[in-house]
Amino acid sequence: MRASRTICKRNGAVVSEPGLTAAGLPAGGRLFIPQGYEPGYDYPLVVWLADRGAPFDFDRAMARVSLRNFVAVQPGGSGEAAVWRAIDAVRGRLSIHAGRIFLVGRGAAGSEAFRIGCRDPRRFAGVVSLAGRFPLDESLFARLDAVRRLPMLLCCRASAAPADACQIDRTLRLFHAAGGALAVRIYPQGRGLSRAMLGDVNRWIMGEVCGPPERVRSPLAT
Repeated sequence: MRASRTICKRNGAVVSEPGLTAAGLPAGGRLFIPQGYEPGYDYPLVVWLADRGAPFDFDRAMARVSLRNFVAVQPGGSGEAAVWRAIDAVRGRLSIHAGRIFLVGRGAAGSEAFRIGCRDPRRFAGVVSLAGRFPLDESLFARLDAVRRLPMLLCCRASAAPADACQIDRTLRLFHAAGGALAVRIYPQGRGLSRAMLGDVNRWIMGEVCGPPERVRSPLAT
């Protein structure tokens, strides 16, 4: 018996409400299908890791990132296993480019996105952290050759706190020494995910998707 589900539309894009078990997602997972979805085109997949300690409007965030460019999913659970379950579920239902899977996280989930991406760098096309620190003391560059080829974006708010400035400086020094690919965007102080921040997420990911051939990631191992 097929599980019941609720589908809503926002500006032509289709958003599946929590509990879309028919798509294979764990309870609480959410799926975003872009406006004008074409089954014959292999879409980039954006995997949103939500900060469990802060409210997060998945629908609104994707509407501000792009209504057309990406399929997106928010795993129903936390941790790396939930991420891969969500990826497998979406790939089994929709047309996804296996070499264009991006992790995006906010706050603590941004730090988790860094962790997951660096632990398995060949299987992701990029990592975006929105106000989540890079975990400097966790030896995430152990697989140096692969990690330094993984594009990453850190978006953060301007802060007068010396500790915050020091942390960003240490992060930049680490990536510079390792030859890593980290872009940093700093925004005026404020709260939440601004339009400017989410617009930059769209532009950065599309820059990776449309970049020169040597930047296109290898497909996932199956």
